[in-house]
Amino acid sequence: MASSPEATGGAPAVLDRGEPLLRAADLVAGYLPGVNILNNCDLDLYPGELIGIIGPNGAGKSTLLKALFGLVNIRSGSVTLEGQEIGGLKPNALVGKGVGFVPQTNNVFPSLTIEENLQMGLYLRPKAFTERFAFIADIFPNLAERRRQRAGSLSGGERQMVAMARALMMEPSVLLLDEPSAGLSPVRQDETFIRTRRINKAGVSVIMVEQNARRCLQICDRGYVLDQGRNAYTGSGRELMNDPKVIELYLGTLATDIEDAAHGNEA
Repeated sequence: MASSPEATGGAPAVLDRGEPLLRAADLVAGYLPGVNILNNCDLDLYPGELIGIIGPNGAGKSTLLKALFGLVNIRSGSVTLEGQEIGGLKPNALVGKGVGFVPQTNNVFPSLTIEENLQMGLYLRPKAFTERFAFIADIFPNLAERRRQRAGSLSGGERQMVAMARALMMEPSVLLLDEPSAGLSPVRQDETFIRTRRINKAGVSVIMVEQNARRCLQICDRGYVLDQGRNAYTGSGRELMNDPKVIELYLGTLATDIEDAAHGNEA
């Protein structure tokens, strides 16, 4: 894995955490035969960490999350959870093993109420609804207050909250977030990052793919910069934010993209 001189200091910070909770090694994956999006991609997530994945459009960020969650075929390499191979398992099996996933779009059932959406997230353990709903209400109090409201009537930021809450109902040890701030206003984006960090502090290890690279690096413990399906740089969030090469090659361009997109953002 390549890393910049300024970013190599990120690894020692996790050496005392033991073995990774989730590890992806030398992943090669893609959607079409003979066309690889991921090219020997690596990632380690240690217990209690919040990992940010940034990079230019087409770098393979979302594909990496989908490969981890069994939505993209892995052609070679491995994915392990607590030392056990999980690569190739179906999403429902991964949910049962403690992996939650929140896609960027189409992530709620619009015709169902907030409460019914949360019940769908707990279909494997329906008797635990009361206990898990109490946990969700602590992180997302607005959802608890409006539990009878249909998800389709919510704003983009509110639907994102429902999607995150539903993924948390099964008490995952790992939560995969695919661009949770995409399409949201700056205020709603900030709320999303705050809640993501709060979820992490509640004991859930998080891997977050983000278009808002600077804000992502501000809250994450460690970051990975993907480029053309490979790890280009890795280190702590602070190190990557201050790395001249990362700033020059990625952060400046990504910041411009975010500003251009912000004009059409919804509240």
